[in-house]
Amino acid sequence: MIRTILMLGFWTALLPFAALLGFPWTLMTGDVSFLYRMGMWGAFTGVRIAGVRVRTGGLERIDSARTYIFMVNHVSNIDPPLLLPLIPRRTSVMAKKELFRIPLLGKTMRLGSLVPVDRGNRDAGIAAVRAAAEVIRQGINMTIFIEGGRSLTGKLLPFKKGPFYLAEECAVAVVPVTISGTHSIMPKKRFAITPGTVEVIFHPAIEPKDFGSRENLMAEVRKAINSRLPAELQETAAAVARRTDGPREARQGERRG
Repeated sequence: MIRTILMLGFWTALLPFAALLGFPWTLMTGDVSFLYRMGMWGAFTGVRIAGVRVRTGGLERIDSARTYIFMVNHVSNIDPPLLLPLIPRRTSVMAKKELFRIPLLGKTMRLGSLVPVDRGNRDAGIAAVRAAAEVIRQGINMTIFIEGGRSLTGKLLPFKKGPFYLAEECAVAVVPVTISGTHSIMPKKRFAITPGTVEVIFHPAIEPKDFGSRENLMAEVRKAINSRLPAELQETAAAVARRTDGPREARQGERRG
């Protein structure tokens, strides 16, 4: 509990400081990079203060000159602050709209071109995909927690379809990312942080020419993320196939009917 309070206290103290320095500079220059770097440093430093160590793999595969969509599993509130600072170059993220209502934080997120998502509104979800596409066309990476929420068990939840429409529309490479370890450090519905090590694996990029169908892309992303989860949390190959083939088979059945 103390570690969590220290982390949150650090972030609370840093936010007005960042606002006093970063906001005027951003407004004067139109350049958000200083504010972004300050935010990423603060996010990662807070995680380290909480006793969380991070081990990475595959970062050498990321070409910092290119734009990617990073598709990531999600089990803990500390996933974003430990992942986003690792991504080379600036990234946006699709985040729940409620966060944008928090004073200073919401303003900072808008300056950083983050995209609000209303999980319960389909029309708003379509609008969010369009907004994300505009961000990607500016050459900014996009990071998406592909399940649309945190997994309570640590196992993969069904994937949202919107990000795969986004990948097809923008035709940029997709990088599956596995976060492993945060389920034991700070699982959903627990406030306290247990110190430990998190592994973040950046899998080989899936190029647009290799996407195939939307279902095929979804299957490849799911297979990659699943492959580096702890053994007890992994799906079997048959389960992965059922997750991704089910919607396609249902549509084929409708056409046959």
